[in-house]
Amino acid sequence: MENQAMDAPLAVVIGAGGMGAVVAGKLAAEYAILLADIDGDRAQQVAEDIVSAGGRAIAMQCDVTSPGSVDALAERVAKSGGVRVLAHVAGLSPTMGDFDAILRVNLTGSALVSSALVPHARPGAAAILIASLGAHLGGFSDEVIAVLREHAEASDLPTRLRRAIGDGRDVPDMAYQLSKFGLVMLARRRAREWGARGARIVSLSPGIIATPMGAKEFEGNPAKRRLFDMSPQKREGTMDEIANVVSFLASEQASFISGTDILVDGGLSGALSDIPFGGLRAASA
Repeated sequence: MENQAMDAPLAVVIGAGGMGAVVAGKLAAEYAILLADIDGDRAQQVAEDIVSAGGRAIAMQCDVTSPGSVDALAERVAKSGGVRVLAHVAGLSPTMGDFDAILRVNLTGSALVSSALVPHARPGAAAILIASLGAHLGGFSDEVIAVLREHAEASDLPTRLRRAIGDGRDVPDMAYQLSKFGLVMLARRRAREWGARGARIVSLSPGIIATPMGAKEFEGNPAKRRLFDMSPQKREGTMDEIANVVSFLASEQASFISGTDILVDGGLSGALSDIPFGGLRAASA
């Protein structure tokens, strides 16, 4: 399977869950897929499904919070001739982890992977980091922003942020918003580095999307229901709709888009724009 997978430009997809699997399937129409997930068996099953559908895919186990594991991923990419697309989809929602775990997976993991793969970016490559509407639902102090900017890859990022935000706010909802805000900053900050390779990097912020992870959030997070009720589209987005935008951002049609965030939220951020800052907090956390 590996030889078959290497006869096309390589797309690395991080995360083999619901949205990651759909993104990988979409990209498989044009690229060979290297699918990486902390659950190697899950990644292997999704890769086999792609191959069964006529695509090219291989899988590997990768813990994005482990520098050693990420280095192994980068070595695999180097041996494959470099990367044309990085789609970093893996992440934890507020009901899936504690403050520390959410920050490490969502932000530190993305920072480590995008840093490790940029030396292997082929000319015209694009990195798409999946952020969230949550990144746009409020502001943070200069101290918090400095920590997010300067220490995204640090193993003690949660400790630094805990000190910066103050006691009692180190809860999963806050970690999620911090991690996604940091991810948007990361894409902006690394545009020059990727540009030096003739490549691009962007973040993509989905709104309320119908995913298996999102369904769990509806069960355990009443704030998500309140946000849904405010949505102008009165529906969830689909994973296919997000995968379509990822595919566009990876393509030559998006060749001048870099260092920015793309909101795909059905207009929800616009609907929230007239709500005072404190109301945004109440609605989202």
